[in-house]
Amino acid sequence: MHLPTHRALEEEGAPLRGPWRPGVPQRGLSRQLGGRSSHSALLSPRYKMVVTPRRAAVAIAGCWILSFVVGLTPMFGWNNLSAVERAWAANGSMGEPVIKCEFEKVISMEYMVYFNFFVWVLPPLLLMVLIYLEVFYLIRKQLNKKVSASSGDPQKYYGKELKIAKSLALILFLFALSWLPLHILNCITLFCPSCHKPSILTYIAIFLTHGNSAMNPIVYAFRIQKFRVTFLKIWNDHFRCQPAPPIDEDLPEERPDD
Repeated sequence: MHLPTHRALEEEGAPLRGPWRPGVPQRGLSRQLGGRSSHSALLSPRYKMVVTPRRAAVAIAGCWILSFVVGLTPMFGWNNLSAVERAWAANGSMGEPVIKCEFEKVISMEYMVYFNFFVWVLPPLLLMVLIYLEVFYLIRKQLNKKVSASSGDPQKYYGKELKIAKSLALILFLFALSWLPLHILNCITLFCPSCHKPSILTYIAIFLTHGNSAMNPIVYAFRIQKFRVTFLKIWNDHFRCQPAPPIDEDLPEERPDD
């Protein structure tokens, strides 16, 4: 999930400046929610009023509910059972069909490609790319503006936003790198059934999808100081059984180009 996006913006002390713009309707996907929230935080001084903890919790709960519905769709009937039964009857076999427990034998590739990939993965991913391009453009535009006497150094105000945007863009890049190979292999399976897919490529693609969940905390720990300090405190307290020194609430600011 992308809840640390909101906390990261607040913990890093990112100033919320610029004209307010209404956000696009939420699509119920956690990554789109996180990216749009970070986009709104960079643009809107009303961010903290609009994105309340209760609304964030409702949005995240909606993401999880929608994810369950999408993930459990094959159990509602969109699977290969009917095709297996037809093949079983065509062979003159009697009784219940024997189903080989393999992913591609059970799960419909039409579901994986048309519904899962083309509806719930690819469009939000492309939308997120466009959102982050706009975020980088707006930050660069602010950094290049002349500074008035009242606004101070723009690097002080927008350097942290740039650093946070880079961290979240890295999260998005790792997500695409981890999930696109498997979805591309699924497309090959559907559109080119006669094409040979080396098993090693399938195993690597599956490994990448599982490893993606472990990447986000590592990226946050390396890119955001307070997240890193908290992560080390949890590690020392619960895994090394060595109490860590108390966290200083007034941590020194990191340079934006760190």
